[in-house]
Amino acid sequence: MRDGEKDLDVLLRNMDPEIKPGKFVFCSLKDPQSRDLVTFAQGVFREEEGFTLILPKQRAVELGVTPGTIYRRITLTVHSSLNAVGLLAEVTGVLAAAEISVNVCSAYFHDHLFVAEEEAQRAIKLLKALQARQSVEGGG
Repeated sequence: MRDGEKDLDVLLRNMDPEIKPGKFVFCSLKDPQSRDLVTFAQGVFREEEGFTLILPKQRAVELGVTPGTIYRRITLTVHSSLNAVGLLAEVTGVLAAAEISVNVCSAYFHDHLFVAEEEAQRAIKLLKALQARQSVEGGG
């Protein structure tokens, strides 16, 4: 399996951010007893305090989790290397400058950004503008 792209200019020119379907909530459980719960999770991370799960909103409600902030997932569709340097700094910097909070999850092929539902459209516009600027400046 090919390792992902590491060149920051190439990553920024080709990140092609997309808002993916679905609405998600973050929750923390001491011990998720049900494999069903983990199976439906978009993401799981074990911390000392318990398990953080990113669940589809509807599944969370069905399981009795009270949703707080509702998130949308923006995926940077470029196949980035887990060893790439700077992509997330650039992306999160643009969102931070616009006062958009972001929760980042990096997976083997792509980086995923969870932003509050009401900020998703603004976030995607900012990310596409970043990509367009890089394409002009980087000659792509």
